[in-house]
Amino acid sequence: MAASGTHTTEDVVLARLPSGVELSTTVHTYEGVDDGPTLYVQAAQHGREINGTETLRRVHERLSLRNLSGTLVTVPVANPLTFDRVSYTTPEALDSVNPNMNRVWPGDDTGTLHQRMAGRLWEFVRDADALVDLHTGSPDMLPHVVYLEGDERSRAIAEAFGTGLLLSEQADEDATEEWFRRGFDGKLRVAAVREGIPAITPELAHNKQILEDPVELGVDGVFDVLRYMDMLEGEVPVRDQTVARNHLGQVTATASGLFRPRPSLEVGQFVPDGADLGTVYHPTTYESLQDVAADREGILYALTREATVKAGDQLASVALIREES
Repeated sequence: MAASGTHTTEDVVLARLPSGVELSTTVHTYEGVDDGPTLYVQAAQHGREINGTETLRRVHERLSLRNLSGTLVTVPVANPLTFDRVSYTTPEALDSVNPNMNRVWPGDDTGTLHQRMAGRLWEFVRDADALVDLHTGSPDMLPHVVYLEGDERSRAIAEAFGTGLLLSEQADEDATEEWFRRGFDGKLRVAAVREGIPAITPELAHNKQILEDPVELGVDGVFDVLRYMDMLEGEVPVRDQTVARNHLGQVTATASGLFRPRPSLEVGQFVPDGADLGTVYHPTTYESLQDVAADREGILYALTREATVKAGDQLASVALIREES
C-alpha cells in the first residue's frame, strides 16, 4: 500500500437500457495507509436529493489519505436515472414494477431495472463493515438520522453522525402492516442490517438545491463516523440528542385544496396531541375543508410548505419521543 494512501475510481455498469445503452455510475475507493474497516457511503438513490452528492464531493476534497486507516467506498450518484430526471422514482416505462430503488435491496441481477441496479451496488455493500445511505427530505424538514430500533451498532453510528434528532424505526416482526405494504422491508438500511452490517439513513433536509447548512452537516457526519470507526484520528463530540420513534402515522390531507400551515409552527418544536397545524381550504369558495391537527404528541420534524395539496398528501410528521439527553 502506498505511503500516502490511494484514491481510485471505477466506472460501474449498473444495468442496460432497452436500446443497449449502458447505465453506469462512478464508485470511489479511498485506501488508507493502515489496515482497518470499510465504510460504504452512497447518495442520490432519489435523484432530487442532491445535497448528499455535494456532501461526498466535499469529503473527497477534504479527506487526508495519509491519515486514513481502512477503506472508504463512496457512490455519489447511486441512481443516474432519477438523478437526470430530478425525481424520486424512475420513469414507469423503464421500471413500472419497482419505480423506487429504495424498495428493492439487496437487489436481483435477474430482476427489474432497479433490482439489477441495486444488486450491482450490493456487491460493494456486502464487503462493508458499516453503511451510510445519504438522503435529503423536504425543504422544511428537521435534519435527522434513521436507524433500525434494537440494533445497537446502528444506533451508535447514528449518534456519531451527530444530528440532534435520531429516529428509531421498528422493522420486521415489530413493524406494522403498513410498513410491509409500502415496501419498507426493501430499504437499503434494512437489507444491510439483516446481513449484519450496521446502517443508517441521514436525512439532511432540502432537495433540488445545494444548501450550505445541510451539506456541511453531512460532511461533519461522515467524518465523525470515520472517527467513530477509528478510521480517522480524533474524538467524536458528545452532543445533546433526542431519540424518537419514526412512525407511519403521518398527518395527511383528507381533502384537496390549499394548505395554510399555522404561521407560528417551526420544525423541531414539541407539539401536543391535537395541536392545530393549519387549515386546508377551498381556493374558490374559501370553505374550510380540513382543520389539520397532530394525531399524537411529539417533535414536529416535517411540515409541508407547498400550498396546493391533494387528498392523501403528507402535511406533517410528528415523531414520538423515546429518550432525551
